[in-house]
Amino acid sequence: MLADHGLAGLDAPEIIEQLDTLPIAERPTNLIASVQPGALVLTDDQQRETQLEMPANQVYISVAPYQNQTHDCYYHSLTTCVGELGNEDVQVTLTGSDGEVLIDETRQTYDNGFVGMWVPRGIEAELTVTLGESTGSAPISTVNSDDPTCITTLQLS
Repeated sequence: MLADHGLAGLDAPEIIEQLDTLPIAERPTNLIASVQPGALVLTDDQQRETQLEMPANQVYISVAPYQNQTHDCYYHSLTTCVGELGNEDVQVTLTGSDGEVLIDETRQTYDNGFVGMWVPRGIEAELTVTLGESTGSAPISTVNSDDPTCITTLQLS
């Protein structure tokens, strides 16, 4: 199945990077790639499914900051999730519940309006995103095996 979709020989982090950063117009329409805390689950239009294990010490979290509209999501879909603010430079800060700053950098949202980040497993943290004069925050957790990987509740105001 992976070979049929040009993904042969790639591990979960490599597939995530490849698919999440693709321009929307180039995204496969015959493949669903769901990022879950423990596995990347790939399903195609022929009802084939494969799962690739995620790194033992990291979880991929994708956030779509928004100003006016968003969508409900729980596990990030690398091929179908689209946020409002594509190709924007945003300041991303992730602060653990212990006050440790885990991420503090400017990143560009992908064409799909998301910013993806690998974060340590087992944390509770506050994610803050700033675009110009607008800022928003949302809690994230990587403590549980069913925590969300898609954050679409971070409104910038």
